[in-house]
Amino acid sequence: MDVITVDHLRKAYRHVMAVDDLSFVVKAGEIFGILGPNGAGKTTTVECVQGLRRADGGTIRVLGLDPATQAGQLRQRIGSQLQDSSLPGRLRVAEAIELFAAFARHPVDCDEILARWQLRDLRNQAFDSLSGGQRQRLFIALAFVNSPEVVFLDELTQGLDPQARRATWELIRQIRQDGTTVVLVTHFMDEAEQLCDRVAVVDRGRVVALDTPQRLVDGLGLPSVVRFSTSETDLGWLEKLDVVESMARHGDAIEIRGTGPVLALVASELVARNIVPLDLRVERPTVEDAFLALTGRDVRR
Repeated sequence: MDVITVDHLRKAYRHVMAVDDLSFVVKAGEIFGILGPNGAGKTTTVECVQGLRRADGGTIRVLGLDPATQAGQLRQRIGSQLQDSSLPGRLRVAEAIELFAAFARHPVDCDEILARWQLRDLRNQAFDSLSGGQRQRLFIALAFVNSPEVVFLDELTQGLDPQARRATWELIRQIRQDGTTVVLVTHFMDEAEQLCDRVAVVDRGRVVALDTPQRLVDGLGLPSVVRFSTSETDLGWLEKLDVVESMARHGDAIEIRGTGPVLALVASELVARNIVPLDLRVERPTVEDAFLALTGRDVRR
């Protein structure tokens, strides 16, 4: 079942077209990622989908509701953690949870959500006294106070340390297993690769690719890199393999780029010649490689 449909969405700010004919569908129970360079239109898109910003064109439906005309009904059924958020400095953590819960039709128990997001020990801390990572955990927790059917997370793990990031990933997986649909906007390619069932790559206001992370990478035919060390001087026969695109040598360190089963074929040829490097390994293309191939490597401001 489709819980979100975005069809030919358009949004401009004066003379800048932020979102230009953008379309996608999010299915129930999936973690759907939206990736893109700075200024690609990701946040504007998500704000339009939530009814926080009015689109200039196109149609949007979330849980069968139109965010432009039924925003009040929609907000009872979705959760949202925005990229730029703040709370009154003296508001305590538990007070913030209770305040948001007061407006929810189906609120989660305060103690339960404090425990889930590792905020129990901070319940009496004022917002101003929290670290960046602690504030981020609080904003994520607030997005789940109303037992949402769909939750929007913009830069989910920004400011979190590695341990907190991994713990947060596991919680998001659990939440998806409980039936909540997750829309994740992120700059972290490893996060998208780990969490997302499908990802949409947005560039200059348009969706330039949409697929599972693995199929996104596979569809571009990006090369893998095989690395190993050997003192053997004559390796020219490896370059004759059909799957090998190039080979480079730096002392004893060998780097081979190729597509298809390049590791298996290179390993087979090495073993056939009694060369068995202990450090033979392959670096496969990642979502980040696919992202750069689709959007370019120039830094956007």
